[in-house]
Amino acid sequence: MFANVLIVCHANVCRSPAAEMLFKARQASASIAFHSAGIRAMNGHGMDPVMRHLLAERGVASGAHHSRRLDRRLVRSADLVLVSERAQIGEVEALDPASRGKVFPLGKWEDLADVADPHGGEESAYRESLVLIEHLVMGWLKKIC
Repeated sequence: MFANVLIVCHANVCRSPAAEMLFKARQASASIAFHSAGIRAMNGHGMDPVMRHLLAERGVASGAHHSRRLDRRLVRSADLVLVSERAQIGEVEALDPASRGKVFPLGKWEDLADVADPHGGEESAYRESLVLIEHLVMGWLKKIC
């Protein structure tokens, strides 16, 4: 059983906070803590406003999200680490070699390597990314809850 799940992307303003909020909103019980961080995040930035708006359209509150940079402590405290891009597995494992075996792509169950980063793109790219993220979140919830 997983008690603490960490979702990782690049800047922690778009993909990983969207996944975090969807995990929190869609889990059947509040038995798992979901958090997010970014490999290159600058601490304290708000969530991308387009992604925040699209989450609100789905009835998912994004709260007062503030980005945070991934560090060894966050990785070590997580039971499971989900990354947005396959290349990020190596970056997480380089930060904490003990994390090998608990870091997986968000798209693992769909054989997807990456969830494209829509940040700064057209709204249609955000919508496409969010639909995929929600689908992947639901797949993980079936496995871990």
